[in-house]
Amino acid sequence: MKLGLVGFPQVGKRTLFRLLTGQHPKIDDRKAAPLGVAKVRDVRFDRLVQIYAPRQETPAHFEFTLLPDLDNHAPRNEATLRALEKVDVICHLVRDFDEDSIYHVAGSVDPRRDVRILNDELQLNDLLFIEKRLERLQKEQRKDAQKAISERDLLTRMKSHLDMGYPLRSFVLSKEEEKLIASYPFLTRKMVIIILNVGENKLKDPDLASRLKEHFPEPGFEWIVVSAKIEEELSLLGPEERQAFLEEYHLDQSPLDRLTLLCYRSLGLISFFTVGPDEVRAWTNRQGAAAPQAAGVIHSDIERGFIRAEVMKYHDLMRLGNEQKVREVGRLMQKGRDYVVEDGDIINFLFNV
Repeated sequence: MKLGLVGFPQVGKRTLFRLLTGQHPKIDDRKAAPLGVAKVRDVRFDRLVQIYAPRQETPAHFEFTLLPDLDNHAPRNEATLRALEKVDVICHLVRDFDEDSIYHVAGSVDPRRDVRILNDELQLNDLLFIEKRLERLQKEQRKDAQKAISERDLLTRMKSHLDMGYPLRSFVLSKEEEKLIASYPFLTRKMVIIILNVGENKLKDPDLASRLKEHFPEPGFEWIVVSAKIEEELSLLGPEERQAFLEEYHLDQSPLDRLTLLCYRSLGLISFFTVGPDEVRAWTNRQGAAAPQAAGVIHSDIERGFIRAEVMKYHDLMRLGNEQKVREVGRLMQKGRDYVVEDGDIINFLFNV
């Protein structure tokens, strides 16, 4: 599961990639796109580390890849579109800062235009794929004629949906239809995170993303405002200076921190925690997974020998102050095999193998 960072040249992609992953990327179209591991900056994890003071701390992570630059001439974006097929979520970094010394490839700064250009390319990519697939189905002689008829009908309806300007994220599929197109590289089915890279003057504007969002009512979009330049300065500050800066901008946490959580959750992932003096660890789990499957994330033996899960809610621990008080008020809960693990659960698994 990974996210792909895409955008026009000189919008701050390399800076953001470096801030998220710690790597200094170099893009060569002849080689694989740079891949890095980004730490999920979760304040809950930080608070648990403060409480337990463990010898080791292990936060959650996700994979992030930096894709080739977009161009405002469609044929030149073939490499980028093919790279987008290999990611699960698209992160589109859009320039919304004024800097005379940094030229914009389209000649001016216009975030709405830049978002629309990529959206149109994704739509066109899916339309062309469907048209080619329909042509091939017309020529093919298949043993399973009924399956071919079903696929042609489905693709024809999907094409009409795209022709009306709607992404395939809003096209409802049955389970059988999902199976028919499971291997097809449709880009408008992927979730898109629009990251507005702004200057210091716009970081204080709480309605910036909302105003742009009005022009893109389609489902499957998330919007967030960051300033790569400011985040770079923040990375050089000590904790007290950093906190003073955030308070000046009326922020409870860094926008970059919020971005990592948004990226993580957009992949359909949640974190549960194991805690103690040896280690505080955030484990990555699929949203909706039951307790035995979550146990399997730690080790297959724990899933195989699962007996029950002892669960504390993060907010209970924060409210009551320590684990002992959580036990005393009966908030250390015993959960069985059917329990669906929730984001932020603190769990101790009991098992026997």
